[in-house]
Amino acid sequence: MKKDLPENIVEDIAMAVVLKNETPEAKHWTVYIINLKEKAISNVLISSKGYGEKDGKQVKTSVLRHFIGDMKAASFAGVEAIDPAVFGLTNEYWVSYYIDGTIYDKKFYFLPESIIEENLIRIPLVNMPGVMIK
Repeated sequence: MKKDLPENIVEDIAMAVVLKNETPEAKHWTVYIINLKEKAISNVLISSKGYGEKDGKQVKTSVLRHFIGDMKAASFAGVEAIDPAVFGLTNEYWVSYYIDGTIYDKKFYFLPESIIEENLIRIPLVNMPGVMIK
C-alpha cells in the first residue's frame, strides 16, 4: 500500500528557466536541473509538459522525457530549450533520481506568466539570470 512507503523528501534540488542569451530579435531560454546537494545523485529522469489556456482554448504540449544520468554534487545540467510562447502555460517538470539506492521524485511547476523580468534572479552554480524553483 502507498501509505506503507516511506516519504522521501526532495531537498536541495532545483529547476530553473535560464536566459541563456539575448539578441535584439529574440531571447533564448534553457531549462536546467540543479543539484545543490553535497552528494551525487544518479539515474536522473525528467518528464516535462505544458498545459493551460491560450486564446480561450485548452492547450497541451507533448510530454518529453529526458534522461540526464548521474550528476555530481553541486552541479547542473541542461534539460531542454524552452520557447517563450509556452510561458503563458503551466510548465511541469517531474524529476526522479536515486541516492544510495533510494528513489526520490518531485514535480516542479512554473505557473503561467511566472517567467518574467521582475522574477529573474542570479541562478546558483549556473551564474546566469533566470527563475528558479526549489
